Amino acid sequence: MKKGRIFSGMQPSGKFHLGNYLGALENWVRLQHDYECFFCIVDWHALTSSYEDTRRLPEHIHDMALDWLSGGLDPEKNVIFVQSHVKEHAELHLLLSMITPLSWLERVPTYKDKLQQLGAQGKEINTYGFLGYPELMTADIILYKADTVPVGEDQLPHLELCREIVRRFNHLYGEVFPEPQAKLSQAPLLPGIDGRKMSKSYGNEIPFAASPEDLRARVRLMVTDPQRVKKTDPGNPDVCTVHTFHKIFSRDELDEIVMSCRNAAIGCVDCKKRLAERMVSALADIHVRRAELEANPGRVREILAYGAERARQVAAATMEEVRQVMHLS
Repeated sequence: MKKGRIFSGMQPSGKFHLGNYLGALENWVRLQHDYECFFCIVDWHALTSSYEDTRRLPEHIHDMALDWLSGGLDPEKNVIFVQSHVKEHAELHLLLSMITPLSWLERVPTYKDKLQQLGAQGKEINTYGFLGYPELMTADIILYKADTVPVGEDQLPHLELCREIVRRFNHLYGEVFPEPQAKLSQAPLLPGIDGRKMSKSYGNEIPFAASPEDLRARVRLMVTDPQRVKKTDPGNPDVCTVHTFHKIFSRDELDEIVMSCRNAAIGCVDCKKRLAERMVSALADIHVRRAELEANPGRVREILAYGAERARQVAAATMEEVRQVMHLS
């Protein structure tokens, strides 16, 4: 018996990297066995801060679907779809905007911070769409009456606002929506190959779609202990990016790797080679599934169409109930 219903989504804003996989997708793959899951590529959300040039949006949506499916999401166990393919998201967002005080949206901690950050980059995002981002997120979640949302701690304020909007709606019109609960994910923080936060903007990422050859090449570029000049010098794993990856991909031999590094029994080049082969092995099934899907692009479109059809059935039933309690014809 399933534990409950999950909704979660990601913006199709560019290439997926390994940090995205370990930070969210890997957790989704585990959750799909225990929950009824709705996983949504939220393309309207991508427009809240990147509305100027949308030419590559279809490509990004297709790539994200490839990433999810190759990562292990089962389209039969889950409802996998694109947000804009289910118009009820927009209708519920509009209705929620009628009852949500402006002050609620303005007090979201990330709103002013992100407004300043992106404004400093020359982006004009002082728009209703950007301000109303949490409201659209609320509509996404409650449209499917999800009772569980996997989030990181930084997303908790958005979910609490969602719960406040639900309480207000239910107070005004009757008990229609459950208050979604957070399911905190303890995802490992994966640095980029230069030791900084993994980010496409830094150019230090390891692409999730990287081939085994590309993966090995990226690992060779990883920074190591700067104090270790010669192979005979003892190393300090605590300041080594390679060691951070070993903690995730080489758990069963981690103690031996650490001791070998500290005792200079293994050099950085060999340590990187060991890591690369571990990563290639761990991601082998993903590479196989991706190759199969890339050879049949029509299959990805079929899966998204199938998911949208299933999502619309649930969304339509919810909106019929919403219109009824709000006395809308």
